[in-house]
Amino acid sequence: MATILITGGNGLIGRQLSRMLLDRGYDVSIVSRTPKPVYGCKVYTWNIEKHTIDDEAIDTADFIIHLAGENIGSKRWTKKRKEEIIDSRTLTAQLLFEKVKERKRDIRAYISASAAGYYGMVTSGKIFHESDSPSSDFTGVTCREWEEAGKKFQNAGIRTLFIRTGVVLAKESEALSKMALQVRMGFGSATGSGKQYFSWIHIDDLCRMYISAIENETIQGAYNATAPEYITNNGFMRKLSLVLRKPFWFPRIPALAMKMLFGEMSGLLLRGSRISSEKIRSTGFEFLYPDVESALKNILK
Repeated sequence: MATILITGGNGLIGRQLSRMLLDRGYDVSIVSRTPKPVYGCKVYTWNIEKHTIDDEAIDTADFIIHLAGENIGSKRWTKKRKEEIIDSRTLTAQLLFEKVKERKRDIRAYISASAAGYYGMVTSGKIFHESDSPSSDFTGVTCREWEEAGKKFQNAGIRTLFIRTGVVLAKESEALSKMALQVRMGFGSATGSGKQYFSWIHIDDLCRMYISAIENETIQGAYNATAPEYITNNGFMRKLSLVLRKPFWFPRIPALAMKMLFGEMSGLLLRGSRISSEKIRSTGFEFLYPDVESALKNILK
């Protein structure tokens, strides 16, 4: 079987994807700054500052899945933090490309994470598709530069994909855990107006999409990784309250409070539009969890 090299393999998505790939018989390698053992996987190290990566990681790779990147929502967006977020995505992609070229490794595909933030922190009546232009706000600029760094593989004739991902719902998801805790404590409510759309995907569907990107050699380019059901923040929190059998009555969390707490980053919570999954579904991909209720029931059971 082919060997899949994953960057960011110790993260939420990387861990689940590794398990699912191993179950399908693939060999999985993980590249990390710290060589922590991962069951069933070979672990290699890289150092972005020193521009190094274990040669064997590249020499044995048939596919590269690039998930590495600083958590965009973990700290306030200072100028320094914004640089860290972008560099953690673009410099790592650049290092991978240069090492693939240097080692003359003929990889079969380069599959990079990206984000639904490509279309910006905006609430509108528009449904965004992969052909739409990136936003000029910070999330849009980050995703544009992230994808541009990966296009070096595309320009070299390597099949290249960008998976523009919404909020990932999983048992270990920090975002879902915080929202579920709020509801369990009896404070179920919408954020801001509650009318902003919440683009999401179950972690199993996201990992299946990456596997589809490996196995379906006819697909390339950008694909939105968001579930087919469009739902607002208010609608999502109501569904979460329903699944957890808790009341949904608490007054909405004021937008001003969120802006004071998180600054510019509050846009991640206060704004959002509908993101189409039509393109990936047109390839024959089917979602196991196309609606929020089925996803939450699976995760929170």
